[in-house]
Amino acid sequence: MGRNRRRPLPSEPATADIEGFSHDGRGVTHIDGKAVFVSGALPGERVVFRYVGRSRSHDDGVVENVLRASPERVEPACAVFGVCGGCSLQHQDPHAQILAKQQTLLDNLARIGHVTPETVREPLRGPLWGYRRKARLGVRYVPKKGGVLVGFRERQGNKLAVMERCEVLDPVVGHRLDEISAMIAQLDARDRIAQIEVAVGDTGAALAFRNLDPLNDADLAKLKAFGEATGLWIYLQPGGPDTVTPFWPLDAQLRYRLDDFDVAYTFRPNDFTQVNAGINRAMIPMALDLLDPQPDERVLDLFCGLGNFSLPLARRAGSVVGVEVEEALVQRARDNAAANGIRNVEFHAADLFLDFADSDWAKTPFDKLLLDPARTGAHEIVQAIEKLGLRDGKGAGPRRIVYVSCHPGTLARDAGVLVNDKGYRLLQAGVMDMFPHTTHVESIAVFERS
Repeated sequence: MGRNRRRPLPSEPATADIEGFSHDGRGVTHIDGKAVFVSGALPGERVVFRYVGRSRSHDDGVVENVLRASPERVEPACAVFGVCGGCSLQHQDPHAQILAKQQTLLDNLARIGHVTPETVREPLRGPLWGYRRKARLGVRYVPKKGGVLVGFRERQGNKLAVMERCEVLDPVVGHRLDEISAMIAQLDARDRIAQIEVAVGDTGAALAFRNLDPLNDADLAKLKAFGEATGLWIYLQPGGPDTVTPFWPLDAQLRYRLDDFDVAYTFRPNDFTQVNAGINRAMIPMALDLLDPQPDERVLDLFCGLGNFSLPLARRAGSVVGVEVEEALVQRARDNAAANGIRNVEFHAADLFLDFADSDWAKTPFDKLLLDPARTGAHEIVQAIEKLGLRDGKGAGPRRIVYVSCHPGTLARDAGVLVNDKGYRLLQAGVMDMFPHTTHVESIAVFERS
């Protein structure tokens, strides 16, 4: 009986004209009618590439030489670009990156949602380098590669890239990867540190070490000395996420502030916060201007996290209700509201993918709604949108919705429901450069009841 055997990769490089872009930032070409996705290639280029993978549906390749360069091609800033999987677009001009993401959003809205925004917003731009305040760094003890590696996985495979610095991480951490690696290499438990959660606030920068075993006194002393020498705050995580605790200094407390609303937030290293502080500071006032909450209105903030939008909303609206699935974040939101003296907001923990009609928070109608879901979107919410804005016994839904999205496909799906099934107009849509040099598309859309 015969076996299905994987065809061997061609040993010789191939030459091709790049026809387009894939969703993950690779160039697309066709060889003998079969699609090939080529890392490091831009549309319009002629390249020489080598094959690195094959499947029935497509092949994978990596650029070896560019014979005809795109005018959008630039020199990557990172020494390990092309090896590290953290960024995939450093070879493309940043202006071209965000315009391509805008087109991705519009294409998804048209193809998946069958909707077109009445106005396309100018992209919201921010810092291009050193912008990333949150990251999870892998740690591996690999003596053959010089000791301890700290960083992101390679683009091909699951190994960690050998890197001394990261240009998109906040420099207080990103320019110290080599120092962090050298320090871990001196620990007795160097092979028992699994990862580092990075969190940077306005008040300091934290490294939360996932230690698989308890650390001895000598290792603890080295961690403390490293914190004292660098100013980085050291946290330990001996178990699950709820075990993250400050080690040095013991009173470490991460914070960020939104001056426009006189609001400050306290958070833990493993809490969800927006990666790009510059974009976040510009996004919140923009979202509130679009939602236009009034002093006599009741506003709902779904997937509210620790109150990133809720607290500024409460500065303008009559009352605000924030709902989030994670109990710890809900408590953080309550604590932040109290610390800021905000009393016209309440927070509830609830699974927003389940029927919410009988929930206490949903029984009073809302005038306006802000949505900021995860990649899976808010399908269950939009399908039952009329339950959130009952007026005179009629299920109309909130008058206006601002939807902040981290996935254009699920936004397009939900937009299709709101416009084609629920009677809303898609007034505006646009992209925000939350993750420069990656294919991540962050966007915002505004819906109004017809």
